[in-house]
Amino acid sequence: MISSAQLRSAMPFATADRVATFIQPLNDAMDEFGVTTPTRQAAFLAQVCHESGSLHYILELADGSAYEGRGDLGNTQLGDGHKYRGRGLIQITGRANYAACGAVLGLDLIGHPELLEQPGPAARSAGWFWQQKSLNGVADAGKFGTLTRLINGGYNGIDDRISHWINARRALGIA
Repeated sequence: MISSAQLRSAMPFATADRVATFIQPLNDAMDEFGVTTPTRQAAFLAQVCHESGSLHYILELADGSAYEGRGDLGNTQLGDGHKYRGRGLIQITGRANYAACGAVLGLDLIGHPELLEQPGPAARSAGWFWQQKSLNGVADAGKFGTLTRLINGGYNGIDDRISHWINARRALGIA
């Protein structure tokens, strides 16, 4: 379990209010999905920090039109791009991912995608995605670039992500 002080140190641009809102949901999600070592937690928190803008954004800023009609995301119905745009702390995207995530979390994310905008589901969806992609082993191996590619599909924001990883490692006492 990480403390509020550790989370604040790992995410120095997160406001005290956001840290207070997300500390318990993040701890619960990390416990539920096996993100239980400092090495895993540092990598997870760094990616969450980048994807959520230091816990500020749990709904993608873009309108989702770029995802419209994307069969690879399961967006087969008109309006799916907008309805299933990125949400949660790692930005779950697409009808298929919402369905799979909802099945594991026990939530109707197809009928109520906005549930991923609540702190608990937002954190749990990040943990689900992390587990779904088998990222604990990648974090254990120290392959942070690979983590980024598996989360983002490329290396978007890699310098920012690495900066967050360094902060999180320091906050969790990893040399």
